[in-house]
Amino acid sequence: MDMTTEAHTALRHEAEHARAGPAGSAGPAASRISQGGEFLTFRLGAEEYGIDILRVQEIRSYEPPTRIAKAPPFIKGVVNLRGVIVPIVDLRLKLGCDTAEYNTFTVVVVLNVRGRVVGAVVDSVSDVLALSRDHIKPAPELNSSVDANFITGIGTIKNGQGESQSERMLILMDIEGLMGSADMGLMND
Repeated sequence: MDMTTEAHTALRHEAEHARAGPAGSAGPAASRISQGGEFLTFRLGAEEYGIDILRVQEIRSYEPPTRIAKAPPFIKGVVNLRGVIVPIVDLRLKLGCDTAEYNTFTVVVVLNVRGRVVGAVVDSVSDVLALSRDHIKPAPELNSSVDANFITGIGTIKNGQGESQSERMLILMDIEGLMGSADMGLMND
């Protein structure tokens, strides 16, 4: 789904409105997610993910960043965003997706995490969904060879009506925890 400039502007306004929410609403990401809220949904390969809309600053089309020597392959480089040097992380490579093709749907979700601005490359952005606590299930416990530390829950979304109703799952991610993980080397704790 290609997002037009008008859709990007609407999404940005929704994010700004969400940021201006009730005082004291900030807390640990997992706690906020388990309580429900609004999530920006995006695709990485065949999977659909959701992140807390409060972390989203804007959505931009992908432009090749300036490469940084000896950076891990998932750190694509940096871009200058209105005078701020922003590291660009390809979430597809970081999370081990089979392919990471750059096309017209590829976008950079600009995030504000832990007081830093970071760009996350994703295959495409879908929309903003409001999920209540009833629509969020706990993240599954997986064996130690699978790093599920950044999965905070699974959102379930019903599509259609009656017998044609189907359910899709949305992997809810603690983007702040992921971007602040030691192997990323982007944040100081």
